[in-house]
Amino acid sequence: MCQESQAYPMTNTHILLSEFDYAGPGSLDEVLVLLAEHGDRAQLLAGGSYLLVQMKQEQIAPQVVVDISHMHGLKGTAWRDDQLCVGALTTIRGTHDSPAVQSGYQALAEACAAFGSMQIQMMGTLGGNVCNGSPASDSVPALLAFDAQLVLVSREGERTVPLSEFLLGPGRTALRTGEVLTHVLLPKPAEGTGSAFLKLTRVAADLAKVSAAAVVVRDGDRIKDCKLAFGSVAPTVFRAVKTEAFLQGKTFSPELALAAGDIARGEVTPIDDVRSTAWYRREVTRAVTYDLLRAAWERSAGAAEDEWGRNADEPSPADLAQTGAGVHARADEKKMISLGVNGEPYRVWVAPNDLLLNVLREELELTGPKYGCGIGECGACTVLLNGRPALACLTLALAADGAEVVTVEGLQARDGALHPLQEAFLDHQAFQCGYCTPGILMMSKALLDDIPEPGEDDVRGYLRGNRCRCTGFASIVRAVLSSVEQSSSAPPDIGYQD
Repeated sequence: MCQESQAYPMTNTHILLSEFDYAGPGSLDEVLVLLAEHGDRAQLLAGGSYLLVQMKQEQIAPQVVVDISHMHGLKGTAWRDDQLCVGALTTIRGTHDSPAVQSGYQALAEACAAFGSMQIQMMGTLGGNVCNGSPASDSVPALLAFDAQLVLVSREGERTVPLSEFLLGPGRTALRTGEVLTHVLLPKPAEGTGSAFLKLTRVAADLAKVSAAAVVVRDGDRIKDCKLAFGSVAPTVFRAVKTEAFLQGKTFSPELALAAGDIARGEVTPIDDVRSTAWYRREVTRAVTYDLLRAAWERSAGAAEDEWGRNADEPSPADLAQTGAGVHARADEKKMISLGVNGEPYRVWVAPNDLLLNVLREELELTGPKYGCGIGECGACTVLLNGRPALACLTLALAADGAEVVTVEGLQARDGALHPLQEAFLDHQAFQCGYCTPGILMMSKALLDDIPEPGEDDVRGYLRGNRCRCTGFASIVRAVLSSVEQSSSAPPDIGYQD
């Protein structure tokens, strides 16, 4: 008699096995009605980078998916009553790019920059990262160090909850059935505030072994106030209150930072897991604390209130594009959606659990986007959705209704001429088997759209979520950089957009 080799059967992450009703409500009021009606049977879909992975791996199986990704009122940042108000649906990348975040909340900007792959940064939302309750959530240490508060809304009314009271345990939060996180509130930093974030990982696009954020307020040579928050070293992200109390009011010095590291080491309660050992996490906490405090202290010198960005950040055109809004479908029915793909209009019948990747490959016979990991880690399925990179394996087809999609087939001009990126990849032998190449090309196209003259760090940063096992990235980076010169001399109608 043979024993089973694993506790649970492997799942097919190329599809969504579970069936569910899909709702694309047009207003927050409609969202609240749906949540009140369906209760625990419903799950909110924001960026999809967490929920759809959980559904594919059969960890959860909601009967109703309520898509709120198109709610414009929950995106962007604005100053309100000396608080920075960040919409829960602001993407991680959008949070990073906010002038107010860049100038006044540098630890949060650094946390967002350290967040997984660029594709996940552009799909995932700040609210989703908070609400999944992971002790490894990248944004949460910085938010906690800045004393963030959460605005939670339901049909019963609105309440504001400190983030420190929201986190209950691994994957558990104080979010009640029927509630929606609408905004994250950040108090205005005091004059003389400096902050920093650090994250240690196995590879660039990975969950943290240890992450931490520090916010320091200085008064001359003295620490007027200090907050330290750690991730991946306890059941929840937490504040190191003993270390904070030790630092309060003392004159800063490197020796003081070292001593603080010893105290922080005793406050963490890490575990052994696939990413690291409890011993390593505990030991490295000392070094992380030291480096963080020194960085935050240096930044606090000369930090003045008038340097902070005070203007609201407008949502990007991609955020304003209406996709999925107003669409409702039962689990057992199909709906016709409209897509613009590589400049051509299409109308396709899809079910609620159909993925955009499957529609592109199987219905439209565009096989450039590839099946890879199926959970957003390899980048092989990357396409442009309303001009922004998206993982087609983590995008519901219904949610893309009305969207403009570009696949690698759309890079080629109508007369058959290759895009300068494609030419550069040929010239520099930047591919071997070619399986990952379409996703890399699409991510490179997004890079050049955002940064017309990138440096090597820009290229590596944008491509860190694209896995290539046989080529190596040296030739890929050379190809992308060399394509900039070719693009500058190319005719303006390169690609399908003419």
